[in-house]
Amino acid sequence: MTSAETRAAITIDTARSGRRRSLRRVRAYDPNRRRSTLLTILLWVCVLYFVLPLWWLFVSATKDNSTLFASFGLWFGGEVSLWDNLRELFALRGGIFLRWMANTVLYAVVSAGGATLLATMAGYAFAKYRFPGSAALFSITLGAIMIPLTALALPTYLLFSRAGLTDTLWAIIVPSLVSPFGVYLMRVYAADAIPDGLIEAARVDGAGEFRIFWQVSLRLLGPGLVTVFLFQLVATWNNYFLPLIMLNTSDLYPITVGLAQIQSAASAGGGSQALFSTVITGSFVSIIPLVVAFLFLQRYWQSGLATGGVKG
Repeated sequence: MTSAETRAAITIDTARSGRRRSLRRVRAYDPNRRRSTLLTILLWVCVLYFVLPLWWLFVSATKDNSTLFASFGLWFGGEVSLWDNLRELFALRGGIFLRWMANTVLYAVVSAGGATLLATMAGYAFAKYRFPGSAALFSITLGAIMIPLTALALPTYLLFSRAGLTDTLWAIIVPSLVSPFGVYLMRVYAADAIPDGLIEAARVDGAGEFRIFWQVSLRLLGPGLVTVFLFQLVATWNNYFLPLIMLNTSDLYPITVGLAQIQSAASAGGGSQALFSTVITGSFVSIIPLVVAFLFLQRYWQSGLATGGVKG
């Protein structure tokens, strides 16, 4: 190659590198230029939509019955009565609120744990096994997601009444063990989170299917497990209609039904017996365990389900 050709090649390479640098500068991310004012406003509206009810609940829990209706709902009244409301709440009917709280924790934790286990086993089977009728069964599961729970309340009550299980703990726990959405979620997650080669390697090493699920697959499904657990925990914790029709004994009530019964009884007895601030304080106390559970397990939400949707 002559010196002229060498200089020409250097010039061409320089020009190409200059164009690449200019393209990189043009394509550089500019957050100010790509910011959308409309999208920012919509996001703030969504934040206010979710935060304002919690703020109202906290502010209202600091007021007594008279201040509750005489002051602005989103700001504090003249005197903070939170401590008095808490004392009245925990002393109500000999401490029945603590019993309701314990019932709610029992129903929610046992139901969420059982539903998570069953949903994981079913989702893993749908994702990793091929058997006759698997597609039809999974389609039925997807269809069950669309059925509202209130539509199943009366048939469930009649079934449990014939079995003699109404007004018992099992009347709340057993129906809550079924989670069609949890099955669908774990099926989608397990399909990508567990490599088929890993299962085949375990089979070659002599591991049975039960051992593969418990000692190999279950370790890779941690984020999905926590996600289904939180969904079912919140659903059972906030369940009102099922305990309302299944339970007659006050000592078995969860918080949702218990607080509603207090308010109904107080309203029926006259305005002087109104316990609005007590009920609102009980509602505020009842959401604290859910907030703590979410904050403790939120790292699984951030890194969890996206893992199952990406193949490396």
